[in-house]
Amino acid sequence: MRLHLKTNVRQNYRQVFDAFDEQLFRKLAPPYPKLKLLRFDGSEPGDVVEVELRTGVKSFRWTSLITERTITDTEAYFIDQGQVLPPPLKLWHHKHLVTKAGSDAVIHDIITYQTSSKLLDLLLYPFMLAGFGMRGPVYRRIFGKV
Repeated sequence: MRLHLKTNVRQNYRQVFDAFDEQLFRKLAPPYPKLKLLRFDGSEPGDVVEVELRTGVKSFRWTSLITERTITDTEAYFIDQGQVLPPPLKLWHHKHLVTKAGSDAVIHDIITYQTSSKLLDLLLYPFMLAGFGMRGPVYRRIFGKV
């Protein structure tokens, strides 16, 4: 399943991209489940980000490996690939893309995920949309509203 969310912000794309650090990661965390950050190396290939998802009943580990990072004159991105995923996820690929839009930027969250069934993928979609849709207001608050 694929989800592509876009947020227009009022900063240069390189400034926005360079701000993808541990502080921004913490600000983007959803209210539920609670995240405990266990490891944050950064966004360079080979870096690892590991969290513990706390549901109140049970905790789950989520570990992602940064597999790719590219910066050009018009865009910049890095990709985190799930290594250890909470159930029911079987595959996770998240491209954090920031594109140039004149003097402003567009932040793209491009997420590909998969569970053990297409039906479960579809049932999970509204929750993914809600969880990652909450990033838009955070991005606009930090980088400026267009």
